[in-house]
Amino acid sequence: MRGPQPARTNRARSLRKADNDAEKALWLAIKNRQLGGAKFTRQLPIGSYFADFACREEHLVVELDGSHHAESVYDRSRDQFMLEHGWSVLRFWNVDALREVDKVVDTILAALEQRLDATETWELRFMPAADYRETVS
Repeated sequence: MRGPQPARTNRARSLRKADNDAEKALWLAIKNRQLGGAKFTRQLPIGSYFADFACREEHLVVELDGSHHAESVYDRSRDQFMLEHGWSVLRFWNVDALREVDKVVDTILAALEQRLDATETWELRFMPAADYRETVS
């Protein structure tokens, strides 16, 4: 097991302090196991990346994106890394988390309960890891 990594811990802390309004709104709805008993954490380091929100038990990453993320090659490679390491990735736009947080939360719950299929639309992108639960059982 690896020891403490102060630089990564400090980076995660600074990212949490810099939460935007959308991240704050979503965090209020999913923290403290409020969503189906799932425990989420903010700014979890995964490889060289930091997930906006992550549920370790279900290997689910939830990202909130601003418009600068549209068609982002960086995000595509980041998502691929997450998938290759057994993490499903669910992306929403910041505006949706601000205006329709209940719908965002319902969609996250559907992903946690494995009721959501892979999809990619303008409003939502969900990439499930390839049967992660079956490979670790």
